[in-house]
Amino acid sequence: MKIEGWRARWLIAFGHRLLQIWARTLRFQIEDRANVIGAAPNERYIGALWHNRLLLLPFVIKRYLPERRGAALISASGDGALLADLVARFDFAVVRGSSSRQGASAIRQLADVIANGKDVVMTPDGPRGPAYELGQGIIFLAQQSGAEVVPINMEYSSCWRLKSWDRFILPRPFSKVCVIFGKPHRVAQTSSAEAFERERVRLQRAMMQLVNTQ
Repeated sequence: MKIEGWRARWLIAFGHRLLQIWARTLRFQIEDRANVIGAAPNERYIGALWHNRLLLLPFVIKRYLPERRGAALISASGDGALLADLVARFDFAVVRGSSSRQGASAIRQLADVIANGKDVVMTPDGPRGPAYELGQGIIFLAQQSGAEVVPINMEYSSCWRLKSWDRFILPRPFSKVCVIFGKPHRVAQTSSAEAFERERVRLQRAMMQLVNTQ
C-alpha cells in the first residue's frame, strides 16, 4: 500500500523520533580504523555498509561525524521515498536510484557529490540483494571519482532479525552496538572484465572481514 500525504509525513516524523529514542538506549563502542572521527574532512570517501545493518547509520553519522557532509543513495521505490525523507531529517542529502549497472544516472550524481567535496554512502548489496554480494555500481563510482571506500559495519550484542531477503537487523533496546569504520580501501583502475571482477571481489572481501554473519 502506498503511503503519502499527511500519513507519510506523520510516519516519517514518528520514525525519526522513534529512531532517536531507540538509539539513545544503546551503548555504542566505536572502532575508528579509518581515523575519520574528529579529523578535518579533507579527504572524500565512499562509505559502504551492508543493507541489513543500515538502520542506525543516519544516527551514527550525525552523532560521531557531524563535520562530514554528503549524500546517501536510496532506492527510487515507494518505500525508498519514505527512507529518503527520514535520512534527510538527519541533515544528509539523498540521491534516488540504483547502484546496479543500469543505475548510471545515480552513479554520475554521486560522482558529482564527491567532486563537490562531499562524501557519499551506499549499501552495495541493496536494494534487493543477494545479501552480502557487492554490486558493480560502487566499483564504477570508486574508479570514476577516485575516492577510497570506507567499509562500515555494526554488530549488536542482542538483536532481532526480520524475515526479509537480507534478514534485516534490529538491535534490541539497551544492547551494545559495535560500530566499525574500516581502513580506507583503494579500488584500482581496470581495463578488462576479469580485472574489474577481481576488484569487486577484493572490496567484497574487505567488507566481509568486518562482519559476523551468525
